Amino acid sequence: MSLSEALKKRTPIRTQARACTILPAFVGLRFMVHNGKNYLPVEVTEEMVGHKLGEFAATRQKFSYKQTKN
Repeated sequence: MSLSEALKKRTPIRTQARACTILPAFVGLRFMVHNGKNYLPVEVTEEMVGHKLGEFAATRQKFSYKQTKN
């Protein structure tokens, strides 16, 4: 699938290329970025240009401390 087709149809592009630099041509596109387990949706905006796709798909779960009753 080409970028123009994905932009017209609004279909997400599945990718495992987390190191891919976001180009100005990607603005408005939707990517499904692999985080090692699942594909997370990322919609590209103008502020994201120059960053990497992997920066917007976290690979680790947030830690939450669970207090026990003693």
